[in-house]
Amino acid sequence: MKMFNLKFFGIILILSACAEPQIAPDLPKHASPEFQIETLASGLSAPWSVASLSDGSYLVTERTGELKHILADGNIIEIAGLPPEIYVDQQGGLFEIALSPNYQTDNTVYLSYAKGTKKANRTALFKARLVGDELVDGQEIFQASPTKDTASHFGGRIAFLGDNSLALSLGEGFAYREAAQDKNSHLGKIVRLNTDGSVPSDNPFIGVSGARPEIYSLGHRNVQGLHYDTESGVLWATEHGPKGGDELNIIKPGANYGWPLATTGVDYNGAKITPYKTYKGTQNFIKDWVPSIAPSSLMIYRGDMFPDWNGDAFVGGLASKDLRRIDLEGEKFISEEILLHDLNARIRDIKTAVDGALLVVLDDKENGKVLRITPRG
Repeated sequence: MKMFNLKFFGIILILSACAEPQIAPDLPKHASPEFQIETLASGLSAPWSVASLSDGSYLVTERTGELKHILADGNIIEIAGLPPEIYVDQQGGLFEIALSPNYQTDNTVYLSYAKGTKKANRTALFKARLVGDELVDGQEIFQASPTKDTASHFGGRIAFLGDNSLALSLGEGFAYREAAQDKNSHLGKIVRLNTDGSVPSDNPFIGVSGARPEIYSLGHRNVQGLHYDTESGVLWATEHGPKGGDELNIIKPGANYGWPLATTGVDYNGAKITPYKTYKGTQNFIKDWVPSIAPSSLMIYRGDMFPDWNGDAFVGGLASKDLRRIDLEGEKFISEEILLHDLNARIRDIKTAVDGALLVVLDDKENGKVLRITPRG
């Protein structure tokens, strides 16, 4: 294990003079000094996603439209060959980077991103091979339909399901909440694709009149956390609610997750969106958050560095500016604790490194960071 070295890693842990974000007073908290924190990279522009490579280096996307390679020696190289039509505006831009399950042999990466124009944009999925410092043989393998004229709620998380298929989350565009229930629209859905972009023959809505065959689940607002736990075979998701009503869900094929028919949140002006917190025929959440934490990412931990946390969920909070550890017993919520709240930073992504360390991406337009977190001592 690399030991904490302030000079080498340029770590600066400052207790913010700003007011602490509002968090539930009854939840246990664990601050950053309880861990060893290495700053792998700083000065990034709105970093969104990180992937860990076996050589000790990392790939990180910037929502503003760049892909960076953080080398093991700390140097940062810009990767060429990105999709040519990345639409950067408000919440739009370059999103997730995900490594092929066979990355060691095929060097293939997948990128989700916004494309189009202010009046007509959508979420798309790009596949390429990483050769040196360039993406080659790049091709777009999916784009959501229809387009929308809002620069919000793109979704964009990718999860490989272990059967030569992947899941991609798609937001409902904020202004198109009713589309989440429309099976003829990709908005507000999680889609399932083969790794070449084709449609799996056992998708739940294959052959259903008026339904797009890529749809795996529906009734979502904006899923920005998506993780397939290979040990349990469960696909987990976190979803942004409106004002309150963020959710942790288990995703099942063909299931309806209720938006906007049911929510424990309200609209931003305080008005009721629906009288229902649950709705017949829709899936109930495993856990919700009121008030919102704005869950940006999700990971089920499987590693050796934190053995007591095996099987627990980790959720990054943008509004709460902390990392939530969700103690799970199988598929049942047990308890929650707050980590890293003293960093006072928007947490955009949480991943497990190859060696079992936690990788945390801090979202900032001018000084975004990637942190590596290991147990102290």
